[in-house]
Amino acid sequence: MEYDVIVAGGGHAGIEACLSSSRMGMKTLLITGNLDTICYMSCNPSIGGTGKGQLVKEIDALGGQMGIAIDTTGIHFKMLNTGKGKAVWSPRAQADKKLYSRYMKSVVESQSNLDILQGWVEKIIVENNKIKRIKTDLDIELKTKSLILCPGTFLNGIIHIGGKKFPAGRLGEFPSIKLAEEIKRLGVQTGRLKTGTPPRINKNSIDFSRIQIQKSDEKPTPFSFKTEKIQRPIIDCYITWTNKETHRIIQDNLFRAPLYTGQIKSVGPRYCPSIEVKITRFADKDSHQIFLEPEGPDTDEVYVNGFATSIPVDVQEKAIRTIQGLEKVKIMKYGYAIEYDFIYPWQIKPSLEYKQIEGLFFAGQINGTSGYEEAASQGLIAGINASLKIKEQQPFILSRSQAYIGVLIDDLITKELTEPYRIFTSRVEYRLILRQDNAAFRLMEFGRKFGLIDEKIYIKMEQQKQAIKEISQQIKNKYLPVEEKISYADYLKRPDKKFIDIEKLQPDYSSLPERVKEEIEIEIKYEGYIKRELSMIEKSKTVEDIKLPDNFNYSQIKTLSTEAKEKLQKYQPVSVSQAKKIEGISPSDITALLIYLKVL
Repeated sequence: MEYDVIVAGGGHAGIEACLSSSRMGMKTLLITGNLDTICYMSCNPSIGGTGKGQLVKEIDALGGQMGIAIDTTGIHFKMLNTGKGKAVWSPRAQADKKLYSRYMKSVVESQSNLDILQGWVEKIIVENNKIKRIKTDLDIELKTKSLILCPGTFLNGIIHIGGKKFPAGRLGEFPSIKLAEEIKRLGVQTGRLKTGTPPRINKNSIDFSRIQIQKSDEKPTPFSFKTEKIQRPIIDCYITWTNKETHRIIQDNLFRAPLYTGQIKSVGPRYCPSIEVKITRFADKDSHQIFLEPEGPDTDEVYVNGFATSIPVDVQEKAIRTIQGLEKVKIMKYGYAIEYDFIYPWQIKPSLEYKQIEGLFFAGQINGTSGYEEAASQGLIAGINASLKIKEQQPFILSRSQAYIGVLIDDLITKELTEPYRIFTSRVEYRLILRQDNAAFRLMEFGRKFGLIDEKIYIKMEQQKQAIKEISQQIKNKYLPVEEKISYADYLKRPDKKFIDIEKLQPDYSSLPERVKEEIEIEIKYEGYIKRELSMIEKSKTVEDIKLPDNFNYSQIKTLSTEAKEKLQKYQPVSVSQAKKIEGISPSDITALLIYLKVL
């Protein structure tokens, strides 16, 4: 049997990879260890979040599946950061966990040019530094032009719960041992990372009268441009807090926690630490927020977000029952940590192809990232580029000024990775341009070019884009019926005015689609800032080689983050290019530095 593209791994990266390659006309095979857990949510039952929501919107604009999937299976929708500027608004949604997986499985099963096989890749045959064949655990040999590896946490995975540890890719599933050995045999440099997950508790044992309810948005914002309106049954989420007693119990048992006994030797995500790390790192805090997130309407399982842990089960029981509303709670699944192999991503190209072997691509957590959205973004890009390579076309590379996906991949391949990578709005220099609301207008032309976007959807997007341009211009040329000459645009720029106030003056505008109204309002209100950012994009293309002063006192730059001041003061980089590569220096810090030096 022969395929153009073989994708190993049926998680969030693997699904986007196999769908994009098959939709681009490639004969594709998805091979995964368990067909019943395709696109399974191993950790939190949610999609999106700060920075992550922007990734999902971009995946959708490029023709990926994740946005449609969460619109179809979501049970609780929330736009985050609405108290801040539009640049950092980020959509997030809870999913019906089982329905999400079933939906994605049905999509891949019905996709033309795509075969699905349960099995494990155990042998990779390379000739003249090119991928030629793979061999499965059942000794099935398959020819291929491209291989995309998306094994998630399964490479040499080991689960830790207290003093117990055992091989697993995730709880209840076998790890991938031979593929891990094969990757090393090929000369790929690998390391170890760690992540964790919290307990799942029975909702019938929660005292909801003692905890705070968190409602969904009344009018949820869809993730997909194709979705006009969210029409799903909504379920409430809840908030509670740890307390001093919770912390005392955990603190008293740190000598049994694998993170502190030396049993776990790898590094976990700094921005999503386990509860035992939180109480030691932030010892001055008496409490930490806990989000209770239902995993679906047809299950009693509730995800305890904020309580990721690998402490022993008896300590998990005692500690969690000190939390308000959870005094009599019953744990259905215990929290655990998992260590796994990853490859150092400086070994891959911006196309996600391995530098030393043609046709070998890596996507997802194997590249050192954390999160479904980061994985799906890479899977989509890997699938597109594997297909373009077979077609002998140039790879598709998004720049930092084009997309959050561009920032994600650029960070991976150029910066030293010391912990699982997670996208944040603070990593993105041009976040006012790269908003979640305009992803389709920025990127859909690429999706259409690759054959991943339906022509009708593209035409609809172009019509809305043109309407935004035309009506924005009209608003600038229309004036209020008052003595002083005030344009509609200047009127809309006032902090207390919304587009609905323009509709009262111009009733014809009321029939415009909501996303058109939103874009016009943002473009008008932030016009000056947007122009400045576009100018910065142009200037930034020439700032990489700018020299920095010797023995400069970086602490005097108030707009730098505390970490940036410390790192820059310590390393004293000689150029902007060198400064950007220092771990902990964000794109926002570089921008602040350049503004202070009057380069921008």
